[in-house]
Amino acid sequence: MEVNSFERLRAEVSQCRRCNLCQGRTHVVFGEGPQTASIMCIGEGPGYYEDQLGRPFVGASGQLLDKILAVCGFSRQEQVFIGNIVKCRPPQNRDPLPEERTACLPYLLRQIEIINPPIIVLLGATALKGLIDAEARITRLRGHWMQWQGRWVMPTYHPSALLRNAALKRDAWEDFKLVIDKYREVVDPQHHSDYH
Repeated sequence: MEVNSFERLRAEVSQCRRCNLCQGRTHVVFGEGPQTASIMCIGEGPGYYEDQLGRPFVGASGQLLDKILAVCGFSRQEQVFIGNIVKCRPPQNRDPLPEERTACLPYLLRQIEIINPPIIVLLGATALKGLIDAEARITRLRGHWMQWQGRWVMPTYHPSALLRNAALKRDAWEDFKLVIDKYREVVDPQHHSDYH
């Protein structure tokens, strides 16, 4: 039954016209990963390449995210579902407007409900503000576990921020080490990663 509800949601999102972002999109970017994922990574919105392909995190940021996940022993094929606060590309990759986030949020909440991940990683300020608290600051909250609707939530920097400022990579890596530890605690005590 869950599979059907997930595919129904995918079909509904593909037809969405709740906000003006629908007018400029090539593809809706629903998200990617197993419906049984234990970790959900949430970014802000699709960029140019994501819009072209209909897949999340496929540009330079996505390649970096895949490398980080691989070192952690995770992949979007097995443990991780990757989604965004908004599912259509904002013009010129600007931040999604509050009304755009509000229009799209019910889809993300339904994805979270269906996938039911014990761990959520928020990639960047837009994800943190969009899901948890509009006033929250990523620089203050990154690296600290939060409880949200019975799930463990780790805010960290967006991969694009790491590409712009290499000095942030150390902090982000510390955050992902905490994610590995939490995964071992709540999902798989035997989980292997390249970081021990």
